[in-house]
Order: sequence, then structure tokens, then C-alpha cells
Amino acid sequence: MLTFDNVSFYYQKAQPVLENISFTVQNGEYAAVVGSNGCGKSTLAKLMDGLLLPKGGHVQLNDLDTSDPADLAEIRRRIGFVFQNPEDQFITTTVMDEVLFGLENIRVPREEMLGRALEALRAVHMEEHAEAMPHQLSGGQKQRAAIAAVLAIRPEIIIFDEATSMLDPQGRKQVQDIMRKLHLAGMTVIHITHHMEEALQAGRILLLHEGRLAYDGDPLRFFKTMPVADYQLVLPFSVRVHRKLQFATPWQADWKEAIRAQWPTS
Repeated sequence: MLTFDNVSFYYQKAQPVLENISFTVQNGEYAAVVGSNGCGKSTLAKLMDGLLLPKGGHVQLNDLDTSDPADLAEIRRRIGFVFQNPEDQFITTTVMDEVLFGLENIRVPREEMLGRALEALRAVHMEEHAEAMPHQLSGGQKQRAAIAAVLAIRPEIIIFDEATSMLDPQGRKQVQDIMRKLHLAGMTVIHITHHMEEALQAGRILLLHEGRLAYDGDPLRFFKTMPVADYQLVLPFSVRVHRKLQFATPWQADWKEAIRAQWPTS
């Protein structure tokens, strides 16, 4: 269980980035943190595993506190972090070495390392690229390799911080599919994103706005009741189509005809 208790953070004291944030992510949840650029999403993500420390309040993983230096190593073992740019995580020359490096850092017995590394690579369909160098990979493959390095450590929670924003549609779909499968397998997934299409697959949405938590709840209620445009966000295409069909006139009862009326081709 990950808990934010009245957390505040600033880089410059007179300019708070986050103010009095409180929420709890339960084990096995799939939560999406959304908001416009500059609202504090990535700062929130870095506070989750102690890459940043709160200026006020507490961030806790069960009974561990990120503000306690003695707890940080264990917190970072239990919480995996996938960055926006996968190259920020690469420090070795091959995909396999990258996965093994993380295992060495947490002192996994050498006889277990190869098996865990291969298991993680298979989970993201990267076993055939184990000996490839990172610069030989596509953007989606790089991100999947970065995810494998995190999975090998066997964390309880994985944070995806805008992990699809630099990928093409195919790469984005591959990473989203991995997130979904991890959640179905029991992993706690926290997805930081400004892509509303991706937020639809979460079970919970947390909306950050000007450093405060403006919404915390069900995605369907979020898209139904919240003025999304006021937060510089765009409704998912499927939600927009649903709304258009709801307001279609009687002679547009056929859904294909209703769509043609709303988006004429000529």
C-alpha cells in the first residue's frame, strides 16, 4: 500500500509544485495520474519511490517512509520506475547486461540471475534481442527492455512515468498491453500520462491541477462529469463518439449515419 499523507513539495520555496496531496494506492490497483503539462505529475511520480523527498508530509510504502534514509533502499527495491526516455535507464552495452545489472545491484545470487533475466525478457517479448545493443533497437523495443530490467527485480509496484509519450502508435500499444498484463497478474500499476486514451484502461484516475488533487475516482465518472477541457485535456475518441451518438437526432438512429453526420468526409 502506497500512501501520500498531506504531501507538499517545492523546488523554490515561494513556488510550490504540490500542495497537501493525500491519497492511498491499494495493492493490485491500476491507477492513472493525469493532468496538463507542468501540473506536477512527474514530481509526484519521483516522490513515490524517493527520487525526491517531500518538503512536508509523508510518503510511505506500508510501514516504510521515504524520508527515512534507512528505508529508501527497500522502497526502491519494491517500487520499479520506468522513465519517459528509456535511454535514461541504459548504462550497459547489451539488453541482457542491462537486466543483469539491476539484479547485481540488489545482490541476487549469481545462480538465479540468468533465469530471472530471461523470465523478464520473455514477459515483454524481448528474449530474441537479449544480445542486442540499445542503439540497435526501436523506441518501443528500448522501452520494453527498460521494463524488463525493472521486472527482473520483481517489484510490488511499477510506475510508468509518461513511458509511452516518445513512442509511435505501435510502440505505445505494446507498452500498454504490457501494463494491462502486469495488472491482470496482480501487479500494482501507476501510470503517469496526459494521453486520455491510455487512462481509460485504468481502474482509477487521479487528476492533478495546479499542484492539487482535483479528482480521485472512477474513470467513467471522470469522463462523464468533469470539464476535461478546463484542465487542458482531450476526451478519448471513444468517449467523444459516445457523446455524439447520445445527442444524435432521431433520423440518425443508425450509428454509422450519426458518425458520418458529425465527421463528414467531404
